[in-house]
Amino acid sequence: MSPICAPLLLRVQVKANIYKLSVASQTCQRVMSVERIFDEFGHFKRFQACLYFAAVFQAIACGIHYLASVFLVERPNFVCAPPGNITDVLYGNHTGASLEEVLPFFKPANGPMVVRTAVGQQWELSTCQRTQRMNPTDFTYEQVVNRTTEKCDGNYHYVYDHSEVYQSIVTDWDLVCDREWLAKLCQPTFMMGVLIGALVFGDIADRVGRQRILMITSLCQFVFGVSVAFMGNYYLFMVIRFLLAMVSSGYLVVVFVYVTEFTGNKVRTWTSMHVHAAFAAGVMMVAITGYLVRTWWIYQIILSTCTSPFLFFCWKFPETPFYLMAKGRLQETQVLLDSIARFNGLEPGRLRAEDLLEPKEALLEKEMVPGRAQPAEPERKLSILDLFGTWRMTWRTVTVWAVWFIGSLGYYVFSLGSVNLGGNQYINLFLAGAVEFPSYLIGCYAMDRVGRKRTCAPALLLAGTACMLIIVVPNDIEVLVIILSMTGKFAIAIAFGLIYLYTCELYPTIIRSLAVGSGSMMCRVGSIVAPFCVYLADIWQYLPQLIVGILAFIIGVLTLLLPETLGEPLTSTMEEAEALGRKSSPDQGKKDPEEGVEMN
Repeated sequence: MSPICAPLLLRVQVKANIYKLSVASQTCQRVMSVERIFDEFGHFKRFQACLYFAAVFQAIACGIHYLASVFLVERPNFVCAPPGNITDVLYGNHTGASLEEVLPFFKPANGPMVVRTAVGQQWELSTCQRTQRMNPTDFTYEQVVNRTTEKCDGNYHYVYDHSEVYQSIVTDWDLVCDREWLAKLCQPTFMMGVLIGALVFGDIADRVGRQRILMITSLCQFVFGVSVAFMGNYYLFMVIRFLLAMVSSGYLVVVFVYVTEFTGNKVRTWTSMHVHAAFAAGVMMVAITGYLVRTWWIYQIILSTCTSPFLFFCWKFPETPFYLMAKGRLQETQVLLDSIARFNGLEPGRLRAEDLLEPKEALLEKEMVPGRAQPAEPERKLSILDLFGTWRMTWRTVTVWAVWFIGSLGYYVFSLGSVNLGGNQYINLFLAGAVEFPSYLIGCYAMDRVGRKRTCAPALLLAGTACMLIIVVPNDIEVLVIILSMTGKFAIAIAFGLIYLYTCELYPTIIRSLAVGSGSMMCRVGSIVAPFCVYLADIWQYLPQLIVGILAFIIGVLTLLLPETLGEPLTSTMEEAEALGRKSSPDQGKKDPEEGVEMN
């Protein structure tokens, strides 16, 4: 599941609730009850379904660009090139007349490759150095003679094995040896762009509207995605990829808001969760394209154009009713309501935009009724310190942040690391995407039946257990390692998918956006750290799994200490939020599980 949509998704999920507890639009000085639209026109009828699947289709591109670097920076076998033309090659039991014949069998840990040139020189070739044999007697793999070693640097070039990877940015720009770190910066830099894009476009979407941002970011995804393929310089490549990350993140943030504002509360949990299924489809598309196309710039162009049909109809998308009403644009709202009615087979005009407004005086009278919320107190500026107001809330915040962090870290470690599991790397990455589909289905069902805590904690514990089992499984049983890795990805996707909604329910209205926004920041930290965690496999093959396994297990245990929120109404004050889990009422848990938690 993609971890970049939290701040705006939260604002949508609680927007109607906030509307009903505050003074509404400055233009009308009234309070909106936009949720009436779904009572009148249906929570997920034909109009909403068409918009939903069209908008989610472009989210496939987000999954594509997030994981495309897996094959963009793929490093094939290589050795430092010798001077002159090669006539003979020796490597273990393999012989040939050129390096290309033997390179597919080359493993640096098993020793160097020995070559003889046309002028009779003999060289021992390794990945980052070459050694000349001085006065050799004959051409054999091992000889006791004097040697002179030279380090490969910018003055020399490398010879790559093109049997599996014909062309990548590593082979084009020699991102190996002393320049290997440049290739490893590709994914972390992209994730930095994701962070900035979520912040920038999330704020702009609240100012200029969701539809415009969807159109702009989807167009920029196409332009920047194709432009990446034509970058002949590493630094330009990184800059354009950074911009691509920003707009991809911006689209994914806003599309969550968009589809949530067009669907009713009865299906909102499912529709928001299953946007991630499109992201997973993008991951699968990366695996398929990577298998079929082994030249990086062609691979990039194909991936960037596969969702281009979206550009032909995204400009027809309407603005959301929530946004139009918030801006007091009643005439445009009425046009939208009539369009929804006609498309859903209902009579236009059955619901008027003015009907979605409630006089301010009536609202105040309702709020003064005994047993109901009192008029809202004057707002005070809240800060992140309010998440740590008491020891109970401090513990809750630390635990929730930890779940956000391990969810993102685990998601990308399992995804990026799937190509290193052994076997066919393309099948492994395809499975890493495919396994998310059942995880979201099961996660949605479980969180509305057994509860948020009792779904999240076991999922994290299962992910941690899978990581630990991977470590103890013998290397030669690759199938079992892959099964355990996919089990870990399945489990972490469940936990990662539900933490958005769970965080909404654990904090009161006055600080809910701040809670989810700060959690999203921890999520981004996890996604930036994840590539470096995967690179730790160079030190020890199972070090990434060990780190994720330990953290997932510890955080899973801590999650068991969080309060359960299934069937509980959204809280409005810090006191109500702190009281969660302290005692159970007779009616607790008897709420219709289909509705889950009221997000309106």
